[in-house]
Amino acid sequence: MASTDGKGIGKVIFSSSLGTLIEWYDFYIFGMLAKTISVQFFPEGNDTAALLSTLAIFAAGFLVRPFGALVFGRLGDMIGRKSTFLLTLVLMGGSTFLIGLIPGYRSIGIAAPLLVLLLRLVQGLALGGEYGGAATYVAEHSPVNKRGYYTSWIQTTATLGLFVALGVIMAVKSNMSDAAFTAEWGGWRYPFWISILLVGVSIYIRLKMSESPLYTKLKKEGKTSVNPLKESFGHKANFKMVLLALFGAVMGQGVIWYTGQFYAQSFLENTVKIEFMQNREILLWGIGLATPFFLVFGALSDTIGRKWIMLSGMLLGVIFYRPIFSTFLKDTDVKVWIQKDASLPEAVHPKEVIKVDTIDTGTAPMLVTHSKIHWALNDGIKFTENRADTTLRGTDGSAAVIKEDTRPNYTDKVLSTTLKWKFIFLVFAMILFVTMAYAPIAAFLVELFPTKIRYTSMSLPYHIGNGVFGGLVPFIATLLSASFVNDPLVGLWYPIAVAGLCLIIGAMFLSNKIDKNIND
Repeated sequence: MASTDGKGIGKVIFSSSLGTLIEWYDFYIFGMLAKTISVQFFPEGNDTAALLSTLAIFAAGFLVRPFGALVFGRLGDMIGRKSTFLLTLVLMGGSTFLIGLIPGYRSIGIAAPLLVLLLRLVQGLALGGEYGGAATYVAEHSPVNKRGYYTSWIQTTATLGLFVALGVIMAVKSNMSDAAFTAEWGGWRYPFWISILLVGVSIYIRLKMSESPLYTKLKKEGKTSVNPLKESFGHKANFKMVLLALFGAVMGQGVIWYTGQFYAQSFLENTVKIEFMQNREILLWGIGLATPFFLVFGALSDTIGRKWIMLSGMLLGVIFYRPIFSTFLKDTDVKVWIQKDASLPEAVHPKEVIKVDTIDTGTAPMLVTHSKIHWALNDGIKFTENRADTTLRGTDGSAAVIKEDTRPNYTDKVLSTTLKWKFIFLVFAMILFVTMAYAPIAAFLVELFPTKIRYTSMSLPYHIGNGVFGGLVPFIATLLSASFVNDPLVGLWYPIAVAGLCLIIGAMFLSNKIDKNIND
């Protein structure tokens, strides 16, 4: 039987982390492709409403994660860690694959978004049971003095899952045109289909895993919990720890994670309007450079404690989010770009006419010509100017121009190399905040609760904090931005407020003491 002296820990970490990474990959490719999916599964006509609806379905997967934590946490404490998170992996992989098979709105109408919503709910339930099992499993194999470091490998899986999702999407997109990628049965579906292969490999590996040594010992002694839910939330002392974990640590950590790694991508794509591939490239580099710091801060937490590392990540987010996002906007202001490079006249740039619409105004028809002007400035910055050139014609059919109205909409911005690396550094900084807030959290949660109800007790606050408070960041931030259009940074007040509240509660009530014994 495996022990907690660290023997064989590499195999334990690899087996647990690979499956958890794949589950995160499955869960996040939906969000990474939200803009494309919104076109496929919702009616045309209102892009903002379609995007918000897609983000709402994405958020629904987070909202049910606490229920998954209760269902699978109870199973994990009653029948074991291994069997439970093997089941969650199968549910997650199957749901992801099926999302890739659902026809678009044009083919099956309202059934399309409803089926996607149903499968997202299954995904959320599955993920609600995965993390607690994997973190508990690794922690119960770990020696005391390296518990933070070993469990921090599990913490990397959420970010690496996002990294793999981005990599797969970029690889698929780079080999086809925009039209081929965004078609109803286009390349955007491939990442969903690929997940079934990844899940198959992980299932094979997990079938070879043995049960947690601490849980095995508990089971042999007949001390496993008969009613984990009652013991976790019906006992005042334990329920107090659940609330403290939620409001003093996980809630703030959740909004830091989703702002730095998820809302940043959405903001750069939908508000700043950076070109699809470069947007993903910026995030990919930022994630890749910052991910090793999960291990750094996990190991550091074994030395100086978990509390102040987690709270420091939250504090940095509260202080720097608005300055960072403000820099994104200022550095991509097209009017400033043109002023700095006024030597290039508009006439030399190719103009592409997309379509001409006729709108009946009641008195005279209005002709709207949608066109694109492609700019390439001297310092390497590129962008596309989408225009609607409006001309009113007389009812007698004459071609006299009465009015011309140009409404520029700057999109598909491609940054210069210098500016791109500046943005990569800013994303790296935000993900560094994530590594501080997130790396010690698994060891912190494991040490709060006794073995026989650990799976249930730690899973619920984790998935409320991450799934509800954190997972709602993209939706609430986008909704706020759509409601208060004069302030493009208004969406940041939600994660700043949540992280700030959690920072205060955590500083006042959390202990920095490391529990040397989790065997009871």
